[in-house]
Amino acid sequence: MKSTFFKIAFLSLFVLAFINCSSDKETDNEIIVDPPVQDDALTTQNVTNYMVDANATKETIALFYNLKILAKTKVAIGQQDAFNSFYQDAAGDSDIKKNTGFDPAVLGSDFMFITDKNNNNQADNWFYQQELKITNDVKVAYAKGMINTFSWHLREPNNEDSFYAADMTSEQKTTAFKSILPGGANHEWYKKKLDKVASVVLNLKGANGELIPVIFRPFHEFDGSWFWWGANFCTADEYKTAYQFTVDYLKNTKGVHNILYAFSPDNSYTTETNYLSRYPGDKYVDILAMDNYGDFDNQGSAGAAKANLKLKTISDLAKTKVKIAALSETGFRVTSSNSPITDWFSYYLYSALTSNSVEISYVMFWNNNTDGYYVPNGSVSNATDFKTFAEKPKSALVNSLPKMYELPK
Repeated sequence: MKSTFFKIAFLSLFVLAFINCSSDKETDNEIIVDPPVQDDALTTQNVTNYMVDANATKETIALFYNLKILAKTKVAIGQQDAFNSFYQDAAGDSDIKKNTGFDPAVLGSDFMFITDKNNNNQADNWFYQQELKITNDVKVAYAKGMINTFSWHLREPNNEDSFYAADMTSEQKTTAFKSILPGGANHEWYKKKLDKVASVVLNLKGANGELIPVIFRPFHEFDGSWFWWGANFCTADEYKTAYQFTVDYLKNTKGVHNILYAFSPDNSYTTETNYLSRYPGDKYVDILAMDNYGDFDNQGSAGAAKANLKLKTISDLAKTKVKIAALSETGFRVTSSNSPITDWFSYYLYSALTSNSVEISYVMFWNNNTDGYYVPNGSVSNATDFKTFAEKPKSALVNSLPKMYELPK
């Protein structure tokens, strides 16, 4: 544990480094090792010792290993709904490919519509159509060699109308999360939602019939209280119980063995102790992640430095625990009234991801839509900034990934 004084001193030095080297923004001095050096503790023979699922499929084992090793030299770049969410609805290739010529290395998806109460599995049902679109995108991404990750904006168990706590009554906010725990009034409801997740994941198959590995990060951003599973609505032990039940049910009861499990608070933590306050345990987590928008929101070098310290925390934990570290969501949304920040990608974000010897396996931006974007396509004012970021030595789009689903020989 570092002292508060050290952290303040380091932050000051980090900010000074940003300011003093501004004239060298385009200079990269990193030494990139290729092929990457193997982690001392991790070998191709002992991978499952460090994974949640000792019975994981060979492709899932390979994904864990390759993500862990990738982080030593590269950060895989991804986007939520990359194949279906475009700025100004300009369909076609992903906006990342429109800009760079290559698809992202990571595709983000969501179980939200798939588990919606209105999904009746009928061909004319909008929610079922979304399920088919999402699962098809996952298969396309896998065939391209990309990494697939799922979040879950699960609607609350009372009316299933919203995942935002602000849309619930005070009583609902107090009781909703507790009700899905074992013995709770909505525990069977929650199990049925997990049954649907299991059914979908067990039907994600590649060209040779193999199960497609996915990263799953349930109950994300739990340290805030904007979602009904947030910190104000459950104790640390209740959160851990729900997370542990979710993993055990999918893995042991439903026999799902193609999932890596991610633990991802928002950016509120400042110490390792804070970060681990709701941690369900090494037996339940493969990926130590963080969502972080706030530190990058017009805070410049100071914000990037704060983000880097938090990434350093999870990177160091991942090294100690032999887990994977990731920035599971981030971005700065540009709209007609919110202008781009100069060098946001190529300077601030890249520095946060790579300074201070952090090892982050992937970063994922949120989705683009009609009115705004997190990732610029090729036709907007900060397109060059993103392209420069994507071409940095430690950045990886799909063309720079190794074979993620095969263990090295």
